[in-house]
Amino acid sequence: MSVEETIVGTEAAQIPKQRGESLLDTAVRYAEERHWDVFPGTWLEAVEGVQRCSCGEFACAAPGAHAARPDWATQATGSATVARRMWQRQPTASILLPTGRTFDALSVPETAGFLALARMERMELTLGPVTLTPDRRMQFFVLPGASAKVPDLVRKLGWSPASLDLTALGEGAYLPAPPTRYGSRGAVQWVCRPTPANRWLPDAEELISPLAYACGRDR
Repeated sequence: MSVEETIVGTEAAQIPKQRGESLLDTAVRYAEERHWDVFPGTWLEAVEGVQRCSCGEFACAAPGAHAARPDWATQATGSATVARRMWQRQPTASILLPTGRTFDALSVPETAGFLALARMERMELTLGPVTLTPDRRMQFFVLPGASAKVPDLVRKLGWSPASLDLTALGEGAYLPAPPTRYGSRGAVQWVCRPTPANRWLPDAEELISPLAYACGRDR
């Protein structure tokens, strides 16, 4: 894996297409081809020429990129048919992926994420998909169960979990998927796109050392 190859992503897309593909089609592909649960979140609305979040909060922290209702977990579906029906009702809704089901995610600052990616490449580690959000966070997809294991794994490496900006997203959490937009700040991107080669996710234990090291350097 070369970091440059995975970030650019302008060649013919594999799984999923992004450029020129609607949010509806992308959400359906996540459910159909990757077997990920998906659910629609908030969306962006033009108010006096400015993109505002449909939630109505003027100072929304993630405009157009968060859950639209408190019972979002019951909305999430792995059915492509149901996903299509939901986005047909609101075609501009963000695409949100619940964690703790088919995957967990390890979230780190962007600078630490790129440092960790370089180390992982040298270590020849096999990665799952990785996203980068406009709020400068990188999420590494790993097998479910990571959120319960990460604190102990970090302690075994000699770090206090509270001292590192490394968060495990598991049951009860979610993350925005490309090409969801954060207001005018840009869209969520794939750093490592989903491909047939990374369908099998790594365990958190395989990635925790380079991620903890990078977060320690990034403090």
